[in-house]
Amino acid sequence: MSATPSTLTRTAQLVGFLLKYRNSGVFTGVDWDAATDLDVEVPEEGRPADFVRDLEALGPTFIKIGQALSTRPDMVPPAYLAALEKMQDDVNALDAATIEAVVEAELGVRLHSVFPQFDAKPLGCASLAQVHRATLRDGREVAVKVQRPNVAQVIRSDLDTLQMLASKADHNTQVGRRLHFADWVQEFRKTVMDELDYRLEADHLERFGEHLAKYPMLVVPQPLRDLSSARVLTMELVTGSKVTEPLGLRRTEHSMRPLVVDLLRGYLDQMFVHGEMHADPHPGNLLITPDHRLAIFDLGMVAHIPPKMRGRLLKLVFSAVDGRGEAVADELIALGVRLHDFDEGRFVREVGQHVARYAAHGHSQDWSEGRLFLHLSRLSALCGLRTPPEFNLLAKTLLNLETVCIALDPELSLKATVEDHLQGLLRDRLLQTLSPANLASEAIELQSLLQDAPRKVGTVLSLLAENRLQMRITGWQDSAIMENLQKIANRIAAGIVVAALLISSALLLRSGVGPFLFGYPAFALLLFVVAVGLGLAIVVSALRNDKKPRPREERGTRS
Repeated sequence: MSATPSTLTRTAQLVGFLLKYRNSGVFTGVDWDAATDLDVEVPEEGRPADFVRDLEALGPTFIKIGQALSTRPDMVPPAYLAALEKMQDDVNALDAATIEAVVEAELGVRLHSVFPQFDAKPLGCASLAQVHRATLRDGREVAVKVQRPNVAQVIRSDLDTLQMLASKADHNTQVGRRLHFADWVQEFRKTVMDELDYRLEADHLERFGEHLAKYPMLVVPQPLRDLSSARVLTMELVTGSKVTEPLGLRRTEHSMRPLVVDLLRGYLDQMFVHGEMHADPHPGNLLITPDHRLAIFDLGMVAHIPPKMRGRLLKLVFSAVDGRGEAVADELIALGVRLHDFDEGRFVREVGQHVARYAAHGHSQDWSEGRLFLHLSRLSALCGLRTPPEFNLLAKTLLNLETVCIALDPELSLKATVEDHLQGLLRDRLLQTLSPANLASEAIELQSLLQDAPRKVGTVLSLLAENRLQMRITGWQDSAIMENLQKIANRIAAGIVVAALLISSALLLRSGVGPFLFGYPAFALLLFVVAVGLGLAIVVSALRNDKKPRPREERGTRS
């Protein structure tokens, strides 16, 4: 399918943006100085701020990409990382007629028949949607989140273009082969397309509300399913003040510590017990309600963590809080992918040193868990270890939570609170492994092993006794080794043919047998031209098709 003029224009625009910042260090990894300095000064103006403004100008897809890049310290230098965290997602509000048309098309009813009062002025506007206050027929106040028209089509088109550019970068550049841009774009595509389906966000609101119900200081607004669809989400209205606003007298009259403790424990449970991580818990998505509770909303971006990785991350966080650097390095290696230039000795040494420094300064806000994990992600990239996206997201989530907790209760020891709750989670996890159901499952597997072992051992011994034991290597015929051997054999055969043709043409030139062309035997000239053509074809084929082998990558198994 040929590209349309608009697609070509958009592609040229994106290529121009990438070329403009090709020397910025974004997408090319971090250097040692950036990776080892936790207190890098961030310029207020200049290239990082320009980078963010240009991303915002490219539209909703790239605003979301900027938010995703803020969780990738292995790809983005610290100055740009800090600038991305300040990215604004504020856009002009849509007119009331457009919003009304979207709501009526999605719900299949007249707007005012469902919402007798619908405030045309939005509570908030973003690149993907805007939220309006409304009142139901029974008098309940709700918030209605309405997706902007055609935003899904724009994002799909942009992502198709990015996928094409990322694949070319992975295929043709060393940094692409190292960072796997195409995989990152594919992962981002899934995340952002899920965020555009408000039915999934309604699921997240319900599950988070259920999971956090045991923490009385937390509240999650629940969706109204009958008034929600893929592009419209109606939920309970929650009002309050932002956690970053000065609390003043409120903090004096009402202690914020129970609220902060519940927030930390609730999020740790979500991550390590339920396997769901709110990917964007920044202060703007949290409100202090008039009854002095903390409201959590905007759950469009939720990452799901599989059970095995969940256990690894829990052990990693607990080891870091406990100050065991080598254990942290072991878990990171087990979670990550070792690139061909992975320096394990240097990695273990550096991780051990920085975890020890964190343990020594554990009560300082400059040495929080979130900052430590972001730093470990940079060290991993520097030493040739690709960490999983879940680890980077965990680091960013903890960093955002720490910002909120410090704003609410600066005197609280976050490390002590986290460590205490993690100990409880580890005890619960151990008890779960000893539950009757798990023990019964293990017993069944052990019984199966004991039943099959004598027969399998007898079969192996019989084959050995009869000298019939064979080992088969599958995939040999389709392997890269066979392909390269065939390529070598073909080129040797072609080289022999070329040499034979040259020798034959030389002998015929001396024979003097006609007919003649330009004073030389025509048949000899023909053989010479064929030999030269074949020789050039071999050279061109070698230059075009022979490439350096793809860097070897291994899943970490150190434990």
